[in-house]
Amino acid sequence: MARITLDYTAAIHQSAGIGRLTRELVRALLQLESTHRFTLFVMGRPGPEVPLSNLLRTRHLPLRVTRLNDRWLYRLWFRLRLPLAVQWLSGSCDLYHATDFVLPPLWRGTKSVLTVHDLSFERDPDSAPPRLLPFLKRVVPDSVRRATHIIADSHATARDLVDLYGVPPEKITVIHSGVDARFSPPRNTLLEQRRTAYVMQRYRLRQPFVLTVGTLQRRKNHARLVEAFAHVAARDPNVSLVIAGGKGWLYDDVHQAIARLGLQARVHFTGFVEDADLPYVYRLAAVFAFPSLYEGFGLPPLEAMACGVPVVTSNTSSLPEVVGDAGLMVDPKDVRALAAALEQALFDEAWRRQSIERGLMRAQQFSWERAAQQLLATYERILQR
Repeated sequence: MARITLDYTAAIHQSAGIGRLTRELVRALLQLESTHRFTLFVMGRPGPEVPLSNLLRTRHLPLRVTRLNDRWLYRLWFRLRLPLAVQWLSGSCDLYHATDFVLPPLWRGTKSVLTVHDLSFERDPDSAPPRLLPFLKRVVPDSVRRATHIIADSHATARDLVDLYGVPPEKITVIHSGVDARFSPPRNTLLEQRRTAYVMQRYRLRQPFVLTVGTLQRRKNHARLVEAFAHVAARDPNVSLVIAGGKGWLYDDVHQAIARLGLQARVHFTGFVEDADLPYVYRLAAVFAFPSLYEGFGLPPLEAMACGVPVVTSNTSSLPEVVGDAGLMVDPKDVRALAAALEQALFDEAWRRQSIERGLMRAQQFSWERAAQQLLATYERILQR
């Protein structure tokens, strides 16, 4: 039996993205049979906005929470160079899993796993938050160098680690994300009909619409999606574009494109969509569009396919690994190609049927249980060295 500590900070403090990935993976990990003793470590006390379910899922585990949040600890560790091992806060362990890019100082002899979700700040630095970019460029390469082993979300990220940081391929394990069972095709039950009506009213949705999901930031390529949608809007006066996601950074170009093209009445922002509502939003969409410039994995296209929605996405980074032959993949910087793909996905009924069928089959290849089994096997390989 080994003592394994996992950094659960993102799961508590981030509703979407890495936070959701961490919650799902840890939940699946804890459902596996194992002799190891797990401890979840959280930097910074949860605020009132944190869903109680995030904590209830871990009530049977040791949960170590420190008052100092990750920002303050990163300043102590990486700016002031304070050699304070994380075990003084998280408790002693045989293996420490840093789940969000940054490996803190550890006691000598402690084995470590570091998850690197993507290297977008290296491949597309203009898309990164300006204040965070110098920190990432300095601390992530150092964390990669010190870690015993690295987990990458995709083969694309693994290649980036090799190409940009010179990481030996044998030091990397690729673990794809899964898709939760609640992301499934529509079930025509009375309960689902009522919940669908509630979701439509809550987020002010009007069918038919093209959906995209993701935090508003330049890397998600929303501005070009709006330009491509203008071609669709000219052909069909009823279809709209729904952009679901919280506000990030550097997204003024999206609103500028909407105003320039006169699409204020055709583009709808929902803001952040609650996890419980997300499957219903997917199912209501006619097409899911995800023309991101770079993704470490790309969970939204997978969830859309699992819900039976045709997908249009980029032919870059990890997205071909996710979508395979189930969707249309285009150069995300080519607005004309993106517009043509949206039109095919909306109006070509034969292709739509084929895409939905292939997407459902593709989504079955990804599961959180499989990801958790790979993670546990990785822990055991490292512990046996």
